[in-house]
Amino acid sequence: MKNNPSKIVDCTIRDGGLVNNWDFSVEFVQQLYAGLNKAGVDYMEIGYKNSPKLLKGAEGAGPWRFLNDDFLRKVIPQKGSTKLSALVDVGRVDEDDILPRSESLLDLIRVACYVKDVDKALDLIQKFHDLGYETTINIMALSGVMEKELVEAFDLIKESVVDVVYIVDSYGSLDHKDMLYLIEKFKAHLPNKRLGVHTHNNMQLAFSNTLIAVDNGVEFLDASVYGMGRAAGNCPTELLVTHLKNTQYQLRPVLEVLEKLLVPLREQEEWGYLLPYMITGTLNEHPRSAMAVRASENKDAVVEFYDKLTTPEVSFPKG
Repeated sequence: MKNNPSKIVDCTIRDGGLVNNWDFSVEFVQQLYAGLNKAGVDYMEIGYKNSPKLLKGAEGAGPWRFLNDDFLRKVIPQKGSTKLSALVDVGRVDEDDILPRSESLLDLIRVACYVKDVDKALDLIQKFHDLGYETTINIMALSGVMEKELVEAFDLIKESVVDVVYIVDSYGSLDHKDMLYLIEKFKAHLPNKRLGVHTHNNMQLAFSNTLIAVDNGVEFLDASVYGMGRAAGNCPTELLVTHLKNTQYQLRPVLEVLEKLLVPLREQEEWGYLLPYMITGTLNEHPRSAMAVRASENKDAVVEFYDKLTTPEVSFPKG
């Protein structure tokens, strides 16, 4: 069983922003923060700290896509006990845009990368650590990483200053056995690091996989209210809040936020368990093709979609 109490990192604004292009009103975010704070949730990931100049299409996105510290101070004039987190992607952040923690409302900066860029991620993490932030490294698409690459990454991570290392199920394709296997591997190679987990709900396993992580000593648990997140979404915050034992979390404030903010939003925006996402999850593929299907006129043609993904293309030599 776990030695450390669990810590919930609510990603509704950051990961949920992938659904609505971060088009949340300031009032929405303020009310969500107040509710999470009342519920005792440990962290709220309030967006990305990427740099607009390094990304295409930046001008159309809401302000949570590129957090500005002055803007953040206006949004959260009085911070409660819930800490604030932001995510950056390797190659999409200008480290000069990051203030020292003493001058920022952010407490935690998480760095997402693919396994080939772990060295670059750790360079960023060293800088953020030196600025006073808590840090995590989130290696994406673990289900497609070769063993040798992972072990090489562990060797670098073990010697780094990073606080928490995340097991990320980017495609929602892992089951409980996969999760256990990865947790044991991470623990064996990184005995000096705390672990986190980020799950997706393509096969309706986000919650159960997160509980397996809890029972095996994983401390940082990503979730989002009503599971709001890209494609099939994430582990629902409300389920963790109500289910985790021996914690001080309160469900009622999360239900208030759900009823007032997320239920109406779900009428306008689509996320969660849907058949095309199940298909990409079971095939261990990125959900982008399923997202494209859901945005098309043939959004429910699941047999055709499945056949397209599973039929090998036959190419004939030109005579």
